[in-house]
Amino acid sequence: MIDQTRFWDKAAAKYANDPIRDMAAYTYTLERTRSHFRAEDTVLEIGCGTGSTALLLAQSVGMYHGTDISSEMIKIARAKVSETSLPNLSFEAHPALEGIHAHEGLDAVLAFNLLHLLSDIPAALDAAHQALRPGGLLISKTPCLSDASFKIKLVLKLIPLAQLLGKAPFVQSFSVTAYDQMIETAGFEIVECGNHPASPPSRYVVARKI
Repeated sequence: MIDQTRFWDKAAAKYANDPIRDMAAYTYTLERTRSHFRAEDTVLEIGCGTGSTALLLAQSVGMYHGTDISSEMIKIARAKVSETSLPNLSFEAHPALEGIHAHEGLDAVLAFNLLHLLSDIPAALDAAHQALRPGGLLISKTPCLSDASFKIKLVLKLIPLAQLLGKAPFVQSFSVTAYDQMIETAGFEIVECGNHPASPPSRYVVARKI
């Protein structure tokens, strides 16, 4: 089995330089996420990568914590924040579950392009539920690869070989319907959702803890 930490450490420099594939979809979900924030909120982003999204969203909240499994990603994120005037933004290297367990009473937990890379999504959702205050928000965006086009599904069949060669991380495939059900089963009420982009569907969900 591929070492996830090592994989993302090796990928960090390239990841930091890769352009956003669909800027329109990224900008839309960024603005929708920001619209749910209050100035006093404490927010945790798991799987924050090199901190690009955190730098944009931290300006809208009281405290913003970013965690990622890769210490190399976090090193780049810290270098970015050192060049800003954002004293409310911090980064720590933690796997997703450890990152969540280190916090409590959160107003929002964010997970962008992460959950399909975890081996136990229900555990991550349960941990997020526990870490949130009553009425707190889980905001996520996740590729639902079971609903991808036939052409993309053919490419996905090559992932196991790429993993053996150390060229791909662990990836789960599930449908939009299954993903929404996982969130609701974890004790959340979905208050906003959509696919941005639509193909392959990258499911954007804002869900309130109930």
